[in-house]
Formats: sequence, C-alpha cells, structure tokens
Amino acid sequence: MGRVMKAEFFQKGWGVFAPEAATLNWARHALGDAIDALHNPAFSQWHQCENTWFVGLDVLSNDAQGCIAGSAPLSGSAVDFIAEACGGWPALHRGQVSGVFPGYPRPRAGETEAGFRYRAKRDAAHVDGVLGVGTPKRRFVQEPHAFILGLPLTRADRDAAPLVVWEGSHRIMKNAFNKAFSTTQATDLSTVDVTEVYQSARRAVFETCPRVIVHGPPGSAIVVHRLALHGVAPWAQGATADPEGRLIAYFRPPIAGGVRAWIEMP
Repeated sequence: MGRVMKAEFFQKGWGVFAPEAATLNWARHALGDAIDALHNPAFSQWHQCENTWFVGLDVLSNDAQGCIAGSAPLSGSAVDFIAEACGGWPALHRGQVSGVFPGYPRPRAGETEAGFRYRAKRDAAHVDGVLGVGTPKRRFVQEPHAFILGLPLTRADRDAAPLVVWEGSHRIMKNAFNKAFSTTQATDLSTVDVTEVYQSARRAVFETCPRVIVHGPPGSAIVVHRLALHGVAPWAQGATADPEGRLIAYFRPPIAGGVRAWIEMP
C-alpha cells in the first residue's frame, strides 16, 4: 500500500491507499452506523447465503458529502485521486455495507446449483452495473457507475472473504462492450442485450488475467475501476476478523453521461 499512481491504476484496474487519519476517523464513525444496520429489522432482507453475507445496499446514513454519525465529510488521498482520475468527486448516495462472516459462501435463496458453483468457485465474479433481467436471464448495462470505492470498517485476515479483482480485466471488458455498442442502432444503450459479449469477455478474463486479493485495514481505501471484473472470495478455514465480521463500506455513484460515458471514459 502507499501512493497510487494514475498510470498504475489504469493498468491494473485497482489500487489500495494506505491508512490515513481522516479516513480512519470516518471509518470509526461509520462502523457504529454499520453495526446498527446489521441488527435493524428493516434491513433483514439483506441477510443472504444463510446469514453469511449481508448485502447491505443503501443502509448507511451518510449525506451527500459522506458525513456520517457526526463525522467530517469523506476525504483523503483516495477521494483526491477519484476527483482527478475518475471524472470528479460526485455527491454520494447512501453507502453499502458489505458484511461477510465465517462459513461464506452458503447457497443464496433462489440460487441455482450452477449459480452457487459460480459463487464458490469463481467468487461470483461480475462487473457492477451489468444486471440480469428476466427468465432466462439476459444481461443489460442498467446501472453504470463512475467508480467503486471501498472503505474497510473492521480488521480482517487477508483470507477472510476478501475482495478479489482480475487485474487488467477492465481493458478486456471495455473492448468487448465497445464492440457490442458499436454495432447497435439503439439510442438507449441500456436496452442493448450484452449477454453473449459479457460472458465471452468474462471467459477471456478468467483465462488471461491474474486474480488478486485486494485487502486493507480500517483507515485504508480501495478504488476499483468501474469495468473491472471482481467478486468476494470464500472465507478460508481458520481466517479471523473482528467480532462484527468483515465489514467494508462501498460507494458506487452513477456516472455522469450514462452508459456512453461508462464505456468511453478511461
């Protein structure tokens, strides 16, 4: 960990920023809010995989500047980097709390046997914003994000269900989606079926890109390229974390300019 260089980030598709006082202070404020969300009956639907995964979408109570539970606005090297390299620093949505616990993964309700195998063997690898719709499931880019920012809230071993990223995968995905969108006459790119293109690109990523564990303590910050293939690894036997589990706060703001900007920006 340390200083993340712009060229290195766009080569790898991810970067981890070393712990800073401002980020650690934010994480300490956010942790209490996250623990409240874990035990809030209003968010019970987010407990999945036989209670080994808390999906936690939009459960944090932060404002658009990232202020939470009396904290200062979210700031630090990662925020500065995003402002410079990822199209600016936007107003924030309510953050996600990704909580994972010993025993993950277990089958998710309604998940097919093949779906669970993919979760267990391939870390449920995906590109954010590419959503499955209908039965049989078809894929569309319906939630194009500007970036993925992860802020660890608890201490966890490196193999306690870490985030994993396929290094360089964003370039393969960018080329694949560019090709798909260049041949369509659709004016609304979110209506373009990208199922085969996405699946083919994903196979190419698995064959050619190294799978890397991306991990950091509270006070650090993780930035992942919006097009990078990523997932959550299983909780390894013997791995430990703080009593609250492996908790990471995530922000994925929508990208200004929609799907076109999502595919054209660096």
